[in-house]
Amino acid sequence: MDKNTYVVIMAGGIGSRFWPFSRTNYPKQFHDVLGIGESMLQMTAKRFQDICPPENVYVVTNKDYEALVKQQLPSLTDNQILLEPIGRNTAPCIAYASYKIAQLNPNANLVVTPSDHVVLKQDVFTSVIKEAVTAADKDDVLITLGITPSRPDTGYGYIQFIGDESQSIKKVKTFTEKPNLELAEMFINSGDFVWNSGIFIWNVKSILNAFRQQLPEITEIFEEGVTTLNSPQEQNFITKAYSQCRNVSIDYGIMEKVDNVFVLLADIGWSDLGTWNSLYTINDKDDNGNVIDGEVLLYDTKDCIIKTPKERLVVLQGLEDYIVAEYDNVLMICKKSEEQKVKEFMADAKSKKGVDYI
Repeated sequence: MDKNTYVVIMAGGIGSRFWPFSRTNYPKQFHDVLGIGESMLQMTAKRFQDICPPENVYVVTNKDYEALVKQQLPSLTDNQILLEPIGRNTAPCIAYASYKIAQLNPNANLVVTPSDHVVLKQDVFTSVIKEAVTAADKDDVLITLGITPSRPDTGYGYIQFIGDESQSIKKVKTFTEKPNLELAEMFINSGDFVWNSGIFIWNVKSILNAFRQQLPEITEIFEEGVTTLNSPQEQNFITKAYSQCRNVSIDYGIMEKVDNVFVLLADIGWSDLGTWNSLYTINDKDDNGNVIDGEVLLYDTKDCIIKTPKERLVVLQGLEDYIVAEYDNVLMICKKSEEQKVKEFMADAKSKKGVDYI
């Protein structure tokens, strides 16, 4: 096991597209979404147990979720839990972790991953990550995992690559954020596009150099207080630093602009589990195409996803292609084809009914 390999798990998001199951005080990464006895965060940490030592796993999360992280990953020390005072998207999050780890090990290779993805092919994933780490350790490259698309999905970002078929790691030509269906179909048919997994691998020197080139203002902010990292003064500095950082993603701020970005094609049984439809897609269905997690009686109901409390009997009749989701004090019934409105429902619940419902 390589002691220069570090894993950074990003676990600060709210998961608003998964409302009402994902809530402000208990986002989806802390839930047992798949009903297997492990939260998404726990599954993510476990995924790396053969890739790096446990002391090299770091979690970046909102300060409000510190207790949840400690409860679910009790092996982490306080120094392995990075607390963001406010959400500022992925670039400041990655800068924070990168500078902190660089102070401990200037030769570190980082694997940066969201906390709410599903990987069904663990052995393949481990092999792919190790291949990417080896490449990042050898060359000044920024690598992202590209997922071979199984359908023209409009909910994912796409990466176009160049390079011959003998190369598993290919140079990135373009990034495209969530295209419309016609464009997604063109991407699939072209054969040189993959889904952007949002999982990154690079040497800490390479990513910090990219920050200096593309986001110099973030570099300046963090380098001002870099000596406080891994010390009792760290949190005070981070509170100040985040108040100065703008909201910017690593994709927009760096990956789409530098010329040393590569993609490693991977068939790892991946889903970002960002929406109710993505949960429906990866789950086993009954004979009528329903995904069920709860106590239910169904009549003339098909192609639905139903996730309700175990202590409540739910009876459904005559539904087709619906989401039925209940958690805490909210029940939502919505057409699967209209799931893009979930964020709108959540916003309306907050503005019209109050913060107790979000």
